[in-house]
Amino acid sequence: MLRSLLFFLYQTLLTLPFGALGWLMLPLPRLARYRVITLWARGVVWGARVILGIRHRVIGLENLPSGAAVVLSKHQSAWETIAFQLIFPPISFVLKKSLLWLPFFGWGLAVFSPIAINRTAGREALKQVETLGRERLAQGFWVLVFPEGTRIPHGETGNYQIGGPFLAAKAGVPVVPVAHNAGRLWPKNAFIKRPGEITVVIGPPIPTAGRKAGEVLAETQAWIEATMRTLE
Repeated sequence: MLRSLLFFLYQTLLTLPFGALGWLMLPLPRLARYRVITLWARGVVWGARVILGIRHRVIGLENLPSGAAVVLSKHQSAWETIAFQLIFPPISFVLKKSLLWLPFFGWGLAVFSPIAINRTAGREALKQVETLGRERLAQGFWVLVFPEGTRIPHGETGNYQIGGPFLAAKAGVPVVPVAHNAGRLWPKNAFIKRPGEITVVIGPPIPTAGRKAGEVLAETQAWIEATMRTLE
């Protein structure tokens, strides 16, 4: 409890200036402001290690392709949305548009050039992912999609959605599948966080050329869930 409280205070104090700084950085090129704002992510990951005792290791970095890709990852906590900024090349998140209106945190989030969508828009949301996703890939970003759509408790499986594979197939880039067990130490919506080591596993790129999005999604889900069983 004490560690979690101290970390909460630390993260809050770290977020306030970066959130305010976000507005000042909007005139900068997208990749330039991304590199500045990721200093916040480094600070949070450092605080998690020093204050909470949460470490992490990454398996499969050699699987990262040399060109742009769409990352499809398990989503269990807030940890991966922060730490992935340090593990992968510059990434653009697919997220709920409403998050951008949160004071300070949302303002800083806007600097990351996210793909902000209205999830209730159905097929229109899918078109937004494709249009904005293509733009971000052309701007030098990778695109990060959590195919389950929301954070799923550790040990459970959500409903995988087709948006990420659809974008990858349309843009002609591979899918990079990712499994991790962050929810074991940093659970969804939990104030109390436990010390230990988070394992992130990056799988071999899944090609999309000449394939249907549904086929790519099925292969991605099979790899992620099989890997999750080994982590558990």
